[in-house]
Amino acid sequence: MKAFLLTLLLSVSILFANAQSVGLVLSGGGAKGLAHIGVIRAMEENNIPIDYISGTSMGAIVGGLYAAGYTPDEMEELFQSEQFMFWATGKIQEEYRYYFRKLEQTPAWLNLDLQKTEDRLKILLPTNIIPEEQIDFAFMEMFSSTNAVCNYDFNNLMVPFLCIATDIYENKEVELRDGDLGEAIRASMTFPLYFKPITIDGVLVFDGGIVNNFPVKNTIEAFQPDIIIGHKVANNSKQPSQDDVMAQLENMIMQKTDYEVPENKGLLLETSFSNVNLLDFNKILTIEEAGYKTTLAQMDSIKMLIKRRVSQETLTQKRRNFNLRKPELLFQNIQVEGVTDPMQRKYIIQSVKHKNNVINLDELRHEYFKLVADPQLRSIRPVSFYNKETGYFDLHLKVTKEKSLEIKFGGNVSTKPINQGFLSLDYLFFDNRAYTLSTNIYFGRFYSSIKAGGRIDFPTSLPFYLSGYLTLNRWDFFTSSNEFFFEDVSSPYIIQDENNVRFELGFPVKTHGKLTLGTSFSSAADAYYFNESIKKDDSSEETKFDAFSTKISFERNSQNYKQYATEGLSSELNFTYTVGSEKHKPGTNSPLNREYNGSQDYYTLKAKYERYYPISRNFSLGFEVDGVFSNKKFLNNYTATMLAANTFSPTPFSQTLFMKKYRANKYLASGLKTIFNLSNQMHFRLEGYSFTPAQEIILGENFQAAYASDYFSTLNLMAMGGLVYHSGLGPLSLTLNYFDKENTKFYVVFSFGYVLFNKRGY
Repeated sequence: MKAFLLTLLLSVSILFANAQSVGLVLSGGGAKGLAHIGVIRAMEENNIPIDYISGTSMGAIVGGLYAAGYTPDEMEELFQSEQFMFWATGKIQEEYRYYFRKLEQTPAWLNLDLQKTEDRLKILLPTNIIPEEQIDFAFMEMFSSTNAVCNYDFNNLMVPFLCIATDIYENKEVELRDGDLGEAIRASMTFPLYFKPITIDGVLVFDGGIVNNFPVKNTIEAFQPDIIIGHKVANNSKQPSQDDVMAQLENMIMQKTDYEVPENKGLLLETSFSNVNLLDFNKILTIEEAGYKTTLAQMDSIKMLIKRRVSQETLTQKRRNFNLRKPELLFQNIQVEGVTDPMQRKYIIQSVKHKNNVINLDELRHEYFKLVADPQLRSIRPVSFYNKETGYFDLHLKVTKEKSLEIKFGGNVSTKPINQGFLSLDYLFFDNRAYTLSTNIYFGRFYSSIKAGGRIDFPTSLPFYLSGYLTLNRWDFFTSSNEFFFEDVSSPYIIQDENNVRFELGFPVKTHGKLTLGTSFSSAADAYYFNESIKKDDSSEETKFDAFSTKISFERNSQNYKQYATEGLSSELNFTYTVGSEKHKPGTNSPLNREYNGSQDYYTLKAKYERYYPISRNFSLGFEVDGVFSNKKFLNNYTATMLAANTFSPTPFSQTLFMKKYRANKYLASGLKTIFNLSNQMHFRLEGYSFTPAQEIILGENFQAAYASDYFSTLNLMAMGGLVYHSGLGPLSLTLNYFDKENTKFYVVFSFGYVLFNKRGY
């Protein structure tokens, strides 16, 4: 009998020993948190069970993915993917860059909002560096089906899970164990100023690492595991120096975390890095391998601590059974939060569903990013809820409208005399249509302008817009010394004033294109001298050209930047018909001794195609082809003809120079571009172009324009090379520019911002 009881007691002891439950705790730490994948991989390969999992920030992302049924291989593939790069940077993939809703390009760096409070206007600064639409949609996509399986209770995941966020107002931790899994992870990894914070249960929350970067105590209290395995990749902030501002901010934001596992409760694994920064996600394989090696080095201790084993076959079957229960993402009912006007809700819902009853994920993604491109909407956060009665998902769009009044400022700062400032004020509102009223001003020595007008968008089954603008433009081309880097400028020898009124009707063509019909009235007044030697009392030649134009145009654009693009395409095909009258008034020293009045009508056909192709991860090749054909006649004299001729100016700096060799009524041009990507934001580019006029315009007798006798007999080259850094505000560039022109051929230009102008008349 005693032997039987002893055997029974020993069997029960072994059974309970083998029934140990294990909790895995993962710290935050940015890209270093990818080492958690290596820890999970090593534990699975050695049949070490993971019964509960918890994490903060990056630990919450890896832990949440594992709890949702992702394998280490799938997580590794995800973090290596191009999609993850778009989530981390907020950039939108080329196939979802919706061109139709974009307003006319400006050199704006920064958007500020005006908010009226207590009869005062208050300027609101941006709250985040990285646009959040990409990450919000990605988390909805990845975790919606998982939410349906677990019924919004994290205890019902493949592995029970919790994560930590921070209550901003109370400055205390928020433990997340139920609700929307994607929202919980999104909250836990929302680092201040990097991503925009979100609201959960009425509480505005940030990154959990601010208050608790290693939730060991939470795991013990919530799940009561027998054993804790903790993996730490982060450290508390070091004492800052007087000159280290970032370290000072980190100490103010991040509270000290207790990175310990109770001695009688488990084991702490620690992976240290000396050359991995917060956002070095491109080093995933190296980082993951380090976590894997850390775990293998402690595997004997882990196995002594944990006697229980779970075979990989058993784990694979458990994961398969969980994933098979996930329903397909099909969306039926759409609700809009954040807007109260029923016409505004109708506008948003109609923009997504049109007349469809049910839409799939791909359809939703395309329509979602169209809404993201809508200037009326500041942000759109999609949250889904599984409807058991219908078997479809209900989609809740948490919308933040753009503030009614928006200020933008920007421009260009350069070592050349082309500096300009830019300021705009937009008023936006919508009901069943979207209205954008805009006004802007450019101010600078080279270029100045004022524009006012607006656009109305109609979200019908075939969307379209109507726009109208009044614009006053002025360009001053200066004489200058032939300095290589800096220039001394004197009086302008060419002044171009151009005023126009434009009206346009536009329709979308798929994602990247639009078809427009337009008409404009423009009045151009050019003041110039026949040479650059100008005396104080000299009066200029004056040529005025008033024109009425109609235009039909097809455009496509999917480029990633409005200047110095590295991917995507830009193409244009347009036909313009113009009727105009010319008036010329001679200057004081003019060889043309009488005034001239004339008229002409002509058409212009213009085509352009620019495309970039990725050859490898760090190298892209682009090309550009341009062509113009026009039956425009010569104006009264050679200079006036050249000023009115079609211009080839493919680089930013070339748009600021008056160069006769790149102007013609009819021409062909082409270019080749090589892009060497040094990082996600910096690249080195080399561009070379050739320009050949169908017939070169030459100076004839009595300062008249004439055509050269031979066709396509002249070839002029242009080149640019340099470093470009795309900051969050605008491009910073250092370039060497070559032009086939008299006097100075090479220019070194250091510039920050954009060289962009308001549009001329057609």
